[in-house]
Amino acid sequence: MIVNQTKENPLFIGIDGGGSKCRATIYSAEDGVIGTGVAGRANPLHGLSQTFESIQLSTELALKDAGMAIGDSKGLVAGLGLAGVNVPRLYQDIVNWEHPFADMYVTSDLHTACIGAHKGGEGAVIITGTGSCGYANVDGKFISLGGHGFALGDKGSGAWLGLKAAEQSLLHLDGFAEKTILTEKLLNHFKVNDALGIVENLAGKSSSVYAKLARIVLECANQQDEVAQAIVKEGAAYISELARKLFEINPPRFSMIGGLAEPLAPWLDKDVVTKLSPTLAPPELGATYFARQQFGCKAS
Repeated sequence: MIVNQTKENPLFIGIDGGGSKCRATIYSAEDGVIGTGVAGRANPLHGLSQTFESIQLSTELALKDAGMAIGDSKGLVAGLGLAGVNVPRLYQDIVNWEHPFADMYVTSDLHTACIGAHKGGEGAVIITGTGSCGYANVDGKFISLGGHGFALGDKGSGAWLGLKAAEQSLLHLDGFAEKTILTEKLLNHFKVNDALGIVENLAGKSSSVYAKLARIVLECANQQDEVAQAIVKEGAAYISELARKLFEINPPRFSMIGGLAEPLAPWLDKDVVTKLSPTLAPPELGATYFARQQFGCKAS
């Protein structure tokens, strides 16, 4: 592909980094999306070196997809929406990185997800994937809630669902909690026979490992398992309340993003579901919109 790239008409790359993966998209004002790449997790809370590696790899894959050379990253204006950069120290660490781009602008993955969901417009968004968090931006006012990370927060997220399932299964196996089919499902998932087998597979593991168990919890809840249903209902109640707090500044649109957005919807309160609108663009495109806004301010 021949790409028309000049100082007046640069290419932008949007990078969405979270607890499970890092997705990069190269965007041309003339041609739209011209390349994408996906790499591993990119949450500074879980390690800066891993974050930088994932950003670079996803960028290289996006360049390859666009038919460009790796060295062409020096001509890209980058927008980074990363989990964890709401912590000031980590934000500064990312900003101080000797990055491979022409320019780089950093903000939270919540911010870029909101920009993308409403295609540059104002609104509110909740991310329910490996973690959970909410963000709203209206008339210069913003609300940012959650996103405290596993296991300090992220209630209602995939990692939280997995953690609660493991807790209940271990209590059941030790004779302290009621029977649940979660126990059998987790034993089969890890191919073990007892509580210590589950512990061995989960002790010290990352949020993404726990998040892989969310599918099992939802399946068991849909099979009318009372323990699984109680877990999902508790998580969904939190997400519903999170949405209501975002509604306090009257966002014109509200969307949910992430792997659990669709499967959790039936468990949310009706007043929240009725306000849901489809996302207009993914978070990585929101990151390109953010970069374009910041680059435009710099150029003016």
